[in-house]
Amino acid sequence: MNEETKIPLPQDIDPLKGVYHESIVDHPGHLRNLAKRDTALLVIDMQFLDAARGHGVFSEDFANDVSSAAQNYYFDSLEKTVIPNIRRLQNGFRNNGLEVIHTRIQSLTQDGRDRGAGHKRLHILAPPGSKEAEFLPQVAPVGDEIVINKTSSGVFSTTNLYYVLKNLGIDALFVVGVYTNECVDTTVRAACDLGFLVTLVGDACTTVTPSLHDATIATLRDRYARVIDTQQAVEEIDRCVPKPAEPRLAVSDPV
Repeated sequence: MNEETKIPLPQDIDPLKGVYHESIVDHPGHLRNLAKRDTALLVIDMQFLDAARGHGVFSEDFANDVSSAAQNYYFDSLEKTVIPNIRRLQNGFRNNGLEVIHTRIQSLTQDGRDRGAGHKRLHILAPPGSKEAEFLPQVAPVGDEIVINKTSSGVFSTTNLYYVLKNLGIDALFVVGVYTNECVDTTVRAACDLGFLVTLVGDACTTVTPSLHDATIATLRDRYARVIDTQQAVEEIDRCVPKPAEPRLAVSDPV
């Protein structure tokens, strides 16, 4: 038997893929919630602390913890792909009257004494008003878009985001941001457990190595979220969402 006709071993087959596909990926609620405007874009941690060269965890104090190769990969993927894709998605949501919600790591106090034990051990601190807590200007909030501050990886366990989403009537989320294998992953899993239909936009998130990104996407796919790319997401929004009388403000792409 040659390699092309090799029969997959039982351990190579996902026996639950069909069930999860029906319940997660192919669920009609994805498009129905778009049509009802019950879907929000959740942009995770696009701030100077963890998404800007020379700042926060990429400053001189932390630089030795991340290899130059990992930093180059991370920032190349951010600047060339992820930031433009997030911006495109934000404009698509805004133009169609859909909510854009931002999370960021920010403590309540200047010395960070309110942070969780994990962030204290990691020396992660973004006080109010600091550069580290500032959003990247290309994908920053516009108008009165909601900002949720956190001092943890996942946003649901330590904030009132679930309460806010329920008040808004949101039943589905498109999730983008950084890092794929940390804050994005934790948030997607929790959102699914809480009953939201989750769409992870794979080319609008990244992390410090391609293997970590790919492994996380592979784990989340068909279990906790459907995974699509930015082009498919934009096409779905344009096709499914009735145009509002007054779209939210969209930000022009840089020349």
